[in-house]
Amino acid sequence: MSLPHEQVRFAHNSERQFAKLLDFYDIAWEYEPRTFALESDGDGRPAQAFTPDFYLPAYDLYIEITTLNQKLVTKKNRKARRLREKYPDVAIRVLYQRDYLHLLVKYGLEPPSQLVDAGGAGETPPLDLSPVSRSVGRDATAESA
Repeated sequence: MSLPHEQVRFAHNSERQFAKLLDFYDIAWEYEPRTFALESDGDGRPAQAFTPDFYLPAYDLYIEITTLNQKLVTKKNRKARRLREKYPDVAIRVLYQRDYLHLLVKYGLEPPSQLVDAGGAGETPPLDLSPVSRSVGRDATAESA
């Protein structure tokens, strides 16, 4: 019997690795299950949309993984912020490259040498999936530099 991460075609390897980690800990997830309209044109058609990478039903939480260049990080942060404004009852967390690599190293999916490349000396707390006040609009890694 195959695991859920083996049944999905992911856009990026980082998404596959994250799904593998969720599968290992038996955390139910859905890949890109919903697209949120962020802005509409004059005719009411979506002009800008955002499809978070994962939805974790047990936590009622969307996760967006950002492991690419800074330009894309800024764009994804802007979309996550807009999603929070337009859909205040939707919880979303952005998982940044440094935090993502810490998770992979912590759970043995990558060697510790990977953290040097991410500028991550020292400990970072693991991803906290506990609910946060949605009105705060805080990312999972807001405390991170």
